[in-house]
Amino acid sequence: MNQKEIKELVEFLVEKDIAEFEMERGEIKLRIKRGYAVVQQAPAPAVVAAAPVAAPVAPAVAAAPPVAATEEGVEIIKSPIVGTFYEASSPGAPAFTKQGDKVALGQVLCIVEAMKLMNEIESEYAGEIVKVLVSNGQPVEYGQPLFKIRVK
Repeated sequence: MNQKEIKELVEFLVEKDIAEFEMERGEIKLRIKRGYAVVQQAPAPAVVAAAPVAAPVAPAVAAAPPVAATEEGVEIIKSPIVGTFYEASSPGAPAFTKQGDKVALGQVLCIVEAMKLMNEIESEYAGEIVKVLVSNGQPVEYGQPLFKIRVK
């Protein structure tokens, strides 16, 4: 299995929202867990060298402020994946949402880029954006709070 095949496999797993995958082909064993580094075990060093395809993202320099206990009626939208937070669909485009905006259930709030794939993050609630907890272009971790929404 070469680096290109591994990359295509990882992109397929992200596209199909598969959280964990394991494969065995001869002496090569491959295990992929989303949000974590790729773990490979094989006797040939050339295969092990392909591991950087899905290396973990370094933590953000300025970590998001800790989120206090949620207020009544306020919910937290968290990142479902590790990646880079973008507030708009492209540079110069208006932000999907900002503080004070009313949002509908399923409305796109932001994009989290992971391995060159743009993942639209949709609102799990209808309500009002109380606070955007991350900055545009900031790396985010799995489960990191992105938005506070006052549920209507």
